[in-house]
Amino acid sequence: MRVRGDGARLGVAELGVRPGERATLVQFSSAFCRPCAATRRILADVASMVDGVAHVEVDAESNLGLVRALGIEKTPTVLVLDATGRIVRQAAGMPRKADVIAALGAVL
Repeated sequence: MRVRGDGARLGVAELGVRPGERATLVQFSSAFCRPCAATRRILADVASMVDGVAHVEVDAESNLGLVRALGIEKTPTVLVLDATGRIVRQAAGMPRKADVIAALGAVL
């Protein structure tokens, strides 16, 4: 996962739900994206293992403004947010569970 240098922050207004207390795993998905389903399972599993971590899935097609503002080019794309909602990691494609855990560990 690469570090985003722009320091963008996401909150309830952008995500539609409250972010996690300690960190948030944000997944941008689309309806016909097969890797998105596997990514959903991986992120939900990791989020369930760590208190205060939430998994939020965003439908890319229904949120084009946010997709464009963040430069999301493909689904799935995963963002890791810290406790303040700042984007600290971003990766495109289906992640490996170990990579998600490592990225989350860097935030917590």
